[in-house]
Amino acid sequence: MKIEIGIKDEDRSKIAHELSKLLADSYTLYLKTHNFHWNVTGPMFQTLHLMFEQHYNELALAVDTIAERIRALGHPAPGSYAAFAKLATVKDSEEVPKATDMVKVLVEGHEAVVRTARQVLAVAEPANDQATADVATQRLQTHEKTAWMLRSLLEG
Repeated sequence: MKIEIGIKDEDRSKIAHELSKLLADSYTLYLKTHNFHWNVTGPMFQTLHLMFEQHYNELALAVDTIAERIRALGHPAPGSYAAFAKLATVKDSEEVPKATDMVKVLVEGHEAVVRTARQVLAVAEPANDQATADVATQRLQTHEKTAWMLRSLLEG
């Protein structure tokens, strides 16, 4: 059935593509954060273990929201590691870094997701797609705040 939600087919396609990048970045960051949660060691273990758990739980909810928005626009959501690897700017972490390096890597990941969310806004706003703009804005706020909090652990 044809989708008639007030957004042109071409715009829905562009928006879904940018959302797919946001989904891939978010899922890759989720996996990286979960990995670090499992493998963190050292004097900051308890703090980081709990913080990373909060972050990956939030990301798990976010990927569902993003994927469902892609579906609402009439496009399939990517859902494989291969698809995510092609779309993501956040790269996989194959090594287990020291705790402070984990924090640095996660700051970089959250900042990358912020940049991707801005790309989503750049295509959603001209298409008058407030629902997608809302999703992107919420992601921006969350990831900017998380990056700031993580950066604060590196000071001093």
